[in-house]
Amino acid sequence: MKSSWFAVAFFMAALLFAAMGGISTTIRATTVEAKANAKQIARGEYLVTVMGCGDCHTPGTFYGSPDFKRRLSGSELGWKGPWGVSYPRNLTPDDETGLGKWSEEGIINALRTGMRPNGTVLQPPMPWPNLTQLTDEDARAIAVYLKSLPPVAHQVPDLVPPGRPVAGSVVEFPPPSAWDAPRELASKGSPGNAGGK
Repeated sequence: MKSSWFAVAFFMAALLFAAMGGISTTIRATTVEAKANAKQIARGEYLVTVMGCGDCHTPGTFYGSPDFKRRLSGSELGWKGPWGVSYPRNLTPDDETGLGKWSEEGIINALRTGMRPNGTVLQPPMPWPNLTQLTDEDARAIAVYLKSLPPVAHQVPDLVPPGRPVAGSVVEFPPPSAWDAPRELASKGSPGNAGGK
């Protein structure tokens, strides 16, 4: 009877030892993953900062007082041009008003193609064509960083089509000069363009 008890105790000790080894391996793997993730988040924060994303997407920046408690939660300062009036979107991971339901792949694809997951186009002045040059690692770091932000619930106004009335603050792009006119406008003639030449 004693030998049976000893065998059971030995078996249980062996299982516990094996489990502890597995736990230790899991802890080590999790620690390595957390360090890699922290490094990726830091890289993403650096990129978002030096690329000036907060200039448009953080409220108060263009008024000389960026509100970092609401970092990247979007702005109600509109940008008016031939596309209508667009507003810098909420880039925090809020499920209803931000990127909370976007996958990292969806964010990366928007940076690279100018298309949101729902198929709508990112409007000017969002400089997405510049972002097509991001390395895979940097694009991923930006996505990981944006998903790591504290979510802020803030619904920015939707795009206002050209010619519609707009309430609130707006930065308006003047009609282009002849030199800056898009080619299709230059060929037809545009305000500030004498004869399209």
